[in-house]
Parts: sequence; C-alpha cells; structure tokens
Amino acid sequence: MALSDKQIVSYRQTQMSMFNDEQDAEQALKDVLVALFEYSDVLAHHLLPELLASHGEKPRVYHRSDIEGVLGRSMDNIRSWGPELRAQFIGGHPRIGETKNLSVLSSKEQSDGTSQPTPPEVLARLAHLNACYEHVYPGLRYITFVNGRSRAVIAEEMEDKLGITRSLSPDQPSVESFILIEKYSHVWRKELDRAVEDIGRIAQSRLAKLVVE
Repeated sequence: MALSDKQIVSYRQTQMSMFNDEQDAEQALKDVLVALFEYSDVLAHHLLPELLASHGEKPRVYHRSDIEGVLGRSMDNIRSWGPELRAQFIGGHPRIGETKNLSVLSSKEQSDGTSQPTPPEVLARLAHLNACYEHVYPGLRYITFVNGRSRAVIAEEMEDKLGITRSLSPDQPSVESFILIEKYSHVWRKELDRAVEDIGRIAQSRLAKLVVE
C-alpha cells in the first residue's frame, strides 16, 4: 500500500498529474488518501465511502486544488466521527521509532531528512515510551507532526507529555507506574483531538511534498 520512490518522483515530473488516465477514479482517490494518511481499515471502509457518497460523483484528484479539497473534506469527516473511530484511524500511523514496514513518506519523516541511522538506545527508549503512552491513554497511539525533528527530540517531547525525567533507559520508569487516564474522559478526548489535528498537519506536509505548482 505504500508509495514508492518512483511514484513520488513521477508526481513531481508530471506537475500535478498524480494518476494516469486509465486508472479508475475511485482507486486514484484511495491512493491519494493512503499517501496523505497511511492505509487503515477505517480509511478504506469509512473515509473513502463517505467521500464518494458525499461528493455525488467520483472526485477528481489530478490537480493540487483537487487534492487540497479532498484533504479538507477528509479532515471535516474525521473530526465528525465518534472517538472510537477516530482512535482507530490514528492507529493507522506507525509508532514513532518503528523502522520496519514503513511507507516511503513515514520513513522519510522519521529520518529527520538525513541518512544517519537512529542510535539503538534512542529506538529502545522510544519503544518504551510508546508502551508507557499507550498504557496512560488506552486505545490511543502517540501522534506528532515530526516536521524534520529527530527521533531523539521526539523522545524528549514524549517524556514531557508523560511528565517524566529525560533518560535513555529502555525500561524506566516502569509502564505499571503510570496512572491510567480513563478512556473517553475529557483529558483522553483532548489528547485524541490533538492527535487528529497533527494527522492533518502531517497530511498537509505530505501534500506539499507529493505535488508542486
């Protein structure tokens, strides 16, 4: 489901012609959504059908204005969903620090624009921080607009979110030491809202990378 480097180059070379004339318009729309948001069952079975139903006809996705319109309508739909569906949707994004099975764009975003590998101790720390976060916020996944920052910087951001001292420990503080935030509580919903808006910021950044004026 991930976009290849060859596809991304093709987008730039064709000046907004993201898909060829032979490709089915519905599949083209799905490919755009996957590029912007990452694939998930929620995207395929909820967002895509909603966009098709509300548009009246299959939306065109051949120009920047078309795709900007799709992104705007998508975010409006996502914001209107109940908390469980929105939580499932953000779960389609990879965890910060994952290195396997990433889409091309996720891999580039998490590499902070360099070819230097992330130190293993930072990856281990991020894995622990993800576990802690998902314990504190049951059903959520930590989402942030990386915007060129390194994984080490994002680890510090996660530590601040969790209210813990900065460290490279792979297992401290223990997951069980964190107080659980009740699912669907005001604090939980506020964190979900923040994650959804960062999904939109990530998608807007991806759009700018995929198409040019």
